[in-house]
Amino acid sequence: MSQRDGFTGGFLTGTIVGGIVGGIIGAVVASRLDNNEEEQESSLFQSDKREKLDSEESIEMARNRLEDKIAQLNHAIDDVRQQLTPIEKHPLESESIPD
Repeated sequence: MSQRDGFTGGFLTGTIVGGIVGGIIGAVVASRLDNNEEEQESSLFQSDKREKLDSEESIEMARNRLEDKIAQLNHAIDDVRQQLTPIEKHPLESESIPD
């Protein structure tokens, strides 16, 4: 019986101590997360104001990037067209129609 009583006492003590330690750790972590969320929210509000001020500039930059990409695509299409042109000039004999 003494072992069983020792086990029960140790189990209850461990449960209580573990609960206290877990509660303290949880409270510390939660307070740090709250502080980080507040900092992120304030930085989000500041970035929204900056984005509104810079929206014209960002639209212009995006338009310029798109124009550059379109120019690159057009150049690639022209290169492929030039590579395929010699093939189209010399059709296969089976495809040619006799006069």
